[in-house]
Amino acid sequence: MNPRRKNRLFLAVAVLIGMALTISLVLYALRSNIDLFYTPGEIIYGKGEAKIKPEPGQRLRIGGMVMPGSVKRDPDTLKVSFKVYDARAAIDVHYEGILPDLFREEQSVVAQGVFEEGNVIDAKEVLAKHDENYMPPEVEEAMKENHQRPAESYKTQPSESQGNGK
Repeated sequence: MNPRRKNRLFLAVAVLIGMALTISLVLYALRSNIDLFYTPGEIIYGKGEAKIKPEPGQRLRIGGMVMPGSVKRDPDTLKVSFKVYDARAAIDVHYEGILPDLFREEQSVVAQGVFEEGNVIDAKEVLAKHDENYMPPEVEEAMKENHQRPAESYKTQPSESQGNGK
């Protein structure tokens, strides 16, 4: 092999290693900024065939409808808690801040926050449905399932009876 071919081969290998390293670093950096979308049923029973459940401390987004009669506001602060439900389960959401004007019971919402022990979402942001005709595809699919079962038919999750301290 002549020196010119060796240089080309070395250059090609160096470029491939550099690209692999760059892609790895970008994916590692993005990993901490990814918020996976879950429905309440997927949080309780697992997502997909592998039944993957979120772990405490994981950032995520949850979509569903606000359960009637579940909204509880603290009269002294901006803290509010409510339940988000779908066709299979209901999850508690705790939020501190001003809720969107369109937020109300039996309205679809998406809450972004951190999954905590006891199947509770500590939300940092709550989004309410803004247009009657538009809905993100994940939420639309969950809502189609949701309308098959009334909110009153849900049993209280075991975490509530254990007293999660909030």
